[in-house]
Amino acid sequence: MVKLFRAVLWLVLGLSAQLLWAESAVEKGYENVAPVQPVELAGKVEVLEFFWYGCPHCFSFEPVLNEWVKKQSDKINFVRVPAVFSKRWGRHAKAYFTAQALGVSEQLHADFFNAIQIKKQRLETEDQLVEFFVAHGVNEQDFRNAYQSFLVDAKMRQAKSMGPRYGVTSVPTIIINGKYRSNASIAGGQAKMLGVMDQLVAAESKP
Repeated sequence: MVKLFRAVLWLVLGLSAQLLWAESAVEKGYENVAPVQPVELAGKVEVLEFFWYGCPHCFSFEPVLNEWVKKQSDKINFVRVPAVFSKRWGRHAKAYFTAQALGVSEQLHADFFNAIQIKKQRLETEDQLVEFFVAHGVNEQDFRNAYQSFLVDAKMRQAKSMGPRYGVTSVPTIIINGKYRSNASIAGGQAKMLGVMDQLVAAESKP
């Protein structure tokens, strides 16, 4: 009987701790990344955006995020990270890394979002992607060489491991300086999420 009581007590205490942690995370608008992850560039606050082109929430967040990045550009190093949670997500991630390898990711990013979210194009197979890239001025052979390159393959392997390392389970998710994780669910909406990002960047910018 005593053992049963202790087991129930530990279960109750464990659930209470989880609830308090969840309430605390929502109240703050962010969660801690554990363990803390290294950053690419010293001297600026690293801001990672995990996204997927097929995500309507990422699409709606894109223009306000772009404005936020412009305002914070002197303080932050902003890096987009295509999340890879399935084969379909992986195909879109590979398209992003191919554009990055070709030096056209910034030019094509918004159009790729529009093609998928507005025009409802699939853009998943190599041939479908060739058509999109060529229509945007990229040489077909240059695309195929980049798409099949070791560099893009390495980026894909890295992206697959990054989501779990940062504790990312949904998109869009923002990581601040390898320490803090926020998204609309944790922050209570995208508008509040931007406020949380402001606070964290300000705190991390202090000497």
